[in-house]
Amino acid sequence: MELPFAEPYRIKMIEPIRRTTRSEREAWIARAKYNLFNLRSEEVYIDLLTDSGTGAMSSAQWAEIMLGDESYAGASSYYKLKETISELLGMPFLLPAHQGRAAENVLFSALIGVGKEGEGKVVPGNSHFDTTKGHIEFRHAHAIDCTIDEAFDTEIDHPFKGNVDLGKLEKVFMAHPRERIPLCLITITCNSSGGQPVSMANIRETSALCKRYGIPVYFDAARFAENAYFIKLREPGFADKAVKDIVREMFSYVEGCTMSSKKDGIVNIGGFTAFRNEETFRAATSFNIMFEGYNTYGGMAGRDLGALSVGLREACEPDYLSSRIGQVAYLGKALTAAGVPVQKPYGGHAIFIDAKRFLPKLPREEFIAQTLGVELYKEGGLRGVEIGAIMADRDPDTHENRYPALELLRLAIPRRVYTSDHMDYVAAVVINVFERRDAIKRGYRITWEAKLLRHFTVELAPAT
Repeated sequence: MELPFAEPYRIKMIEPIRRTTRSEREAWIARAKYNLFNLRSEEVYIDLLTDSGTGAMSSAQWAEIMLGDESYAGASSYYKLKETISELLGMPFLLPAHQGRAAENVLFSALIGVGKEGEGKVVPGNSHFDTTKGHIEFRHAHAIDCTIDEAFDTEIDHPFKGNVDLGKLEKVFMAHPRERIPLCLITITCNSSGGQPVSMANIRETSALCKRYGIPVYFDAARFAENAYFIKLREPGFADKAVKDIVREMFSYVEGCTMSSKKDGIVNIGGFTAFRNEETFRAATSFNIMFEGYNTYGGMAGRDLGALSVGLREACEPDYLSSRIGQVAYLGKALTAAGVPVQKPYGGHAIFIDAKRFLPKLPREEFIAQTLGVELYKEGGLRGVEIGAIMADRDPDTHENRYPALELLRLAIPRRVYTSDHMDYVAAVVINVFERRDAIKRGYRITWEAKLLRHFTVELAPAT
């Protein structure tokens, strides 16, 4: 008999959560202006809004919390982290930051510029995530999506839907002067296309193409360990390689990275920028000091630096990754069996529901994925997040709504937090809504929005 899946850890501490009533949830979501971000945490039963900073730390990480060196400069906790990043990623130069978007701010200030210095510049790559695109457009530059076409068909079972389309990328290089392309950014795994991995072959080929044009390649490395594990599972020639060896090879093809350590660092706060090139590192240090703090703490407490040094190593452990990826697939299989349309193959950190196929009669102007998210919350206190037209923001030139090829509702699973029983509950909530989907006839309209990254604070009302 094949042994069943079981989490590779024991639960030492619990946090109570409360089941709420539908009438309570309907009142709360209306008060929140139908924005799931505006809900209080105690109003949510199963919280799959994000996997960022919501994971559970290990006993070894909590030990580092007690050992944290809070010295302003040269803390031993910084050097623990620096050693880990040098060993895992092969990057000798490190700038901590308080989270991933802060690391993006530091890197893009150094490479793209500050204020209007980015005007006319472009940053190609696979599908940039919200804060990445926001930082680029804030600098009056443009993010260009060069993801392969297969990523935008949720029914195609392509093993590496995060891959960069080399033909699209070269067209960008040919259409813009070299000085207008400060970097190419590869997101691993690619969140906006459904938590989909990038193959080693594609990383290698993208790097080679960029070198021919003299353009540096960087990773958005928030989920680097999950990407490496998918390479081990799916790419020929890597099945017998250790995850840490795959990680080291992945990073050998790039000049540096940003990372939100709240993902594959398995910590509640933190991020960093890492560099291979000392000159670029030195250019970035001024912005790190200006925006984050001194270069050996960068907006993080010493205890968090230490916890991160352990978390990065734990994220590369095979048992952890098998459990992590397995739990996502467990939920995906339950939904697929019920006919719920999701991005296939299942991604690394979340299940992405294809909202257009779930609610095919709803007009795009009424924000399909957001409507689905609100319905899941009303049904069972389940909080996901829209990756669709609201998150896509308005076009910076025309100021019209951008309607992406996919309207996705992401159910992001925190690391080491929920059990299989919780996933069964999530599946039941989604399936219940799926079975009454024809009764969902109207969506929502925007009553207020910010000029940039509107999805965090947008206010909505039912469409009439």
